Amino acid sequence: METTSNTSLSRDDLVFGRNPVFELVKAGAEIDKILVAKELRSDKIAFILSKARERKIVVREVPQQKLDYICGGGNHQGVAAMLPARTYCTTEEILDFAKEKSQPPFIIICDGIEDPHNLGAIIRTAEAAGAHGIIIPKNRSVGLNATVAKASSGALEYMKIAKVTNLTATLKKLKNNGLWIYAADMDGSDYAKTDLSGPVALVLGGEGSGVSRLVKENCDGVLSLPMYGSVNSLNVSVAGAILMYKAASDRNKK
Repeated sequence: METTSNTSLSRDDLVFGRNPVFELVKAGAEIDKILVAKELRSDKIAFILSKARERKIVVREVPQQKLDYICGGGNHQGVAAMLPARTYCTTEEILDFAKEKSQPPFIIICDGIEDPHNLGAIIRTAEAAGAHGIIIPKNRSVGLNATVAKASSGALEYMKIAKVTNLTATLKKLKNNGLWIYAADMDGSDYAKTDLSGPVALVLGGEGSGVSRLVKENCDGVLSLPMYGSVNSLNVSVAGAILMYKAASDRNKK
């Protein structure tokens, strides 16, 4: 007979133990990701995974030693849930927010950014540059965890973040709402020669892989930053900051 776990939060964004995670899933709580130890299984974990699939929650199998480390040595019983540090909104809410401010929408799309420090830095710059919201995908992306919140230096509290299942479908929705979509990549046109003053979304690619092929194909254009030194690329949060402030400058001139 399974005993009730005494585990609780080891961090603000982490719940572990079969019963606590079971109750979270059963209650319909917002969950970024569920981590399951490959070596440990039970009927309750099977139920958790079944409900996670129904709700399209991302599930990752990890070695037990990694889960031990993540949970700080706590009695995780083979399962942990990563919680968002802030509630997600919808794409429509971001568009409505721009409309409320009587401004053309200005949105940042993060395609596969997995480093929480990069996402936090992007959120911080986006808020400072006047962006109305940020869109991240459900898969291949870090969620709004405690590290992201810390790296944003408080900006996460003011920035609307939407998490979507399909980025390509989201791009089409934004286009239908009059936005021009530009991907940041090395094979594009000079960013300085593009007017970003209107309704616009900037797509920033993941570390190493950049903007995915399908997403790039559904953009209206590709923007590049000239490289004058020996390296051929910038950190995504740095490149994003340059593009966001180009858009902010163009918008303020209008």
